[in-house]
Amino acid sequence: MNYSLSDVEARVLGALVEKEITTPEYYPLSLNALVNACNQKSNRDPVMTLDEDAVRSAIRTLNDIGFTRFASSADSRVGKYEHRLNETFNFHRHEIAILCVLLLRGPQTPGELRTRTERMYAFEDLESVHNALNLLAKREPPLVKVLPRQPGTKESRYVHLLSDVAETNAAPGESVSESLAPRPDRIGAMEAEIRQLREDVSALQEQFAQFCKQFE
Repeated sequence: MNYSLSDVEARVLGALVEKEITTPEYYPLSLNALVNACNQKSNRDPVMTLDEDAVRSAIRTLNDIGFTRFASSADSRVGKYEHRLNETFNFHRHEIAILCVLLLRGPQTPGELRTRTERMYAFEDLESVHNALNLLAKREPPLVKVLPRQPGTKESRYVHLLSDVAETNAAPGESVSESLAPRPDRIGAMEAEIRQLREDVSALQEQFAQFCKQFE
């Protein structure tokens, strides 16, 4: 099954998973709390600025596919939301911790995952992270995959498969669309830098020629 979550839907889902584990006393989340969780500046990549309408729309889609639900409570007048991933996939704690970080921060190396899942699950070593990734990759359908290794890097990054994934070597913090789209601003900046370097080289050559003349 191809879930094809949007970036906003993935962020909403990841925020619900994170808050259930790290702040269970405030879970399920009200719409306002969920918006704040999605827009956190820490433990998020990229940082988003979502409004209630965007989060509400994402929740509707997630409800339709069974990933979230409205959590009614007799003692609360405020509507709240919770995820249903454990019911859908019967996750172990270490699996959902990894999936949560991938939902909130995009592609990660095993080393990054070990560090960034600490609040949700304490992995003993990198081997245990790899074991959890293998479990997720061997599910039917697979929930994670390894990306091609970036030039100059030692570790491959892993990405969740609840959203569509393009084969790309996008840098951390840069979305797939950003890495593939033409960037005139970047090209212009590089051209300006090359021109400046050429001018600097010409100036140095001239200075060196004048220096040499002193000894003729």
